[in-house]
Amino acid sequence: MDLYNRLKQGTYIIAEMSANHAGSIDRAKEIMHAAKESGADCIKIQTYTADTMTIDCHNQYFNITDGTWEGENLYYLYCKAYTPWEWQAELLAEAKKIGIDFFSTPFDKTSVDFLESIGMDFYKIASFELVDLPLIDYVASKGKPIIMSTGMANIGEIQEAVATIQKHHNQLALLKCSSAYPALSSQMNLKTIANMKEVFGVPVGLSDHSMGSVGAVTAVALGASIIEKHFCISRAIKNPDSTFSMEPAEFQSMVQDIRQAEKAIGHVNYAVTEDEQENIIFRRSIFVVEDIRKGEKLTEKNTRIIRPGYGLKPKYYEEVLGQTALRDIERGTPLQFNMIGTL
Repeated sequence: MDLYNRLKQGTYIIAEMSANHAGSIDRAKEIMHAAKESGADCIKIQTYTADTMTIDCHNQYFNITDGTWEGENLYYLYCKAYTPWEWQAELLAEAKKIGIDFFSTPFDKTSVDFLESIGMDFYKIASFELVDLPLIDYVASKGKPIIMSTGMANIGEIQEAVATIQKHHNQLALLKCSSAYPALSSQMNLKTIANMKEVFGVPVGLSDHSMGSVGAVTAVALGASIIEKHFCISRAIKNPDSTFSMEPAEFQSMVQDIRQAEKAIGHVNYAVTEDEQENIIFRRSIFVVEDIRKGEKLTEKNTRIIRPGYGLKPKYYEEVLGQTALRDIERGTPLQFNMIGTL
């Protein structure tokens, strides 16, 4: 995949499936079809097992005590959330069949090797793995494009991760991200997108965990070229990601808003647009507002600056006052220079 060329074609919109398949490959395929129909350019999955992420341990370090997953044990949370590896080649084939891009987030070297074996075209680095420089180096060594989320990372950590990737000359895009589930709009700091583009010199987008589409559309207006949103068939199908995922109608509405925002952003242009051209007549201009006989002077009483715009531009008003009518001029006539002068 040529990531940079693809981003020139418009905002690249990724539907993150994550755990929303809720353990069903048929539902996973349903999600893919619904994402395609809702306007997504790409579907993303995650490639891990509980054992590649953590260990089966129940002491205080491995039990989640607050947030979206409060009360869960880390190992068993990943047991519930993971996408079985035996599905993934089939899901990749399904994506090619329906015409939607497909990529994954690997979380260790074994998952990278597996994804290479099934022909993965590009990769995602998750926010939580941004500090795992050995993993990032291994992913980058495969020479594929990389999209990397930056949630929780300070600028020094992002610089280290970017430098690790750039050693291998991969195409790279970064995603601004607030790694809270769901994220609060007040904590998204979307102005960072423009600064990230300037500092790192790569395309920047948004991995959006907030509810609704305001954050995504605002990000596009601020220069984001990628939007990633968690996607589900229904939040009623409970799983570790359902509470902060978008349903198809919501996702479709977001995509439509993004496409409208792209049109509104347009390009730098000071020319009159085609639609504006017909309204130029409603500008103000200089009109004769009382009948003027040949030889009479033009005054503030018999001329005015009014709408419509068929007469001389208002900037000439001081110049025409005091000049002489070269012919009779009827009330309601737009004033022109050939009507006035010196007798």
